[in-house]
Amino acid sequence: MTSRQSRESVPDADDTLDAESAAIDTPVRGPAPVHRWGFGAFLLVEAVLLASAAFVGVLLGKPADGGPLPVWHVLIGTMAPTVIAASVAILITVVRGNGPLADLHLSWRWDDVRLGLRLGVVGLICTTVGAFVWTQAVGEENATSAISAMVEDQPMSVSAAVAMFLYLWLLGPICEEVIYRGLLWGAVERLNWGNEKWGRLAAFLISTAVFAVSHLEPLRTTLLLVIAVPIGLARFFTGRLLGSVVAHQMNNFLPALAILLTGLGVLTI
Repeated sequence: MTSRQSRESVPDADDTLDAESAAIDTPVRGPAPVHRWGFGAFLLVEAVLLASAAFVGVLLGKPADGGPLPVWHVLIGTMAPTVIAASVAILITVVRGNGPLADLHLSWRWDDVRLGLRLGVVGLICTTVGAFVWTQAVGEENATSAISAMVEDQPMSVSAAVAMFLYLWLLGPICEEVIYRGLLWGAVERLNWGNEKWGRLAAFLISTAVFAVSHLEPLRTTLLLVIAVPIGLARFFTGRLLGSVVAHQMNNFLPALAILLTGLGVLTI
């Protein structure tokens, strides 16, 4: 071996140090953490949702004159059960899993936000067209959402209107996504579907259908399916919850704004 060959065969000390540093800095990715909750957890959360809605309804009672419920009663009756159920879902991931960040695939990524915004816009268009067609088919009185019907033509304070707007636009979608595209999605994917793609597809289809039915508005179920598809696609394409949360919030923005402006008397419909 010549001296030149000997020099070429011995790695440079700096190159060796760089290689070792890269090996240290590169994280070792193990398998995704497995949680110990499944459909039982989702059914428990649904039971909590229904039971808390019934309890809050009894607690608030009905007006003595048989008139419409006060706006704050509508707001509490809408918010409390969903927030309680989502809190139970998060607690389940802590007690029976690896916490909400790991089990519900919650992480901040700008790509997820951008995709959620795009699919949210698509959802708004689909919802607008679908709502128009549905209204023509079943009549305006049957196409109105339950919340809109309860606050329609009622005077609303600024604080109540803002609280309703923020819940429908921001908080409500977070809670619903935790329950349906988080807990239910994870329960479906946990089953043995043969491969990850089939599990994700099954989770998309089942969570979309259950989301629409769980609103307990039979006449609007078809419309809710149209609304749910772009939201579910955000979860399907990213594999994480943030995209569907953003898409849901984007989809809810205009309806929430309409209720806000109507409640404040700025808009009449």
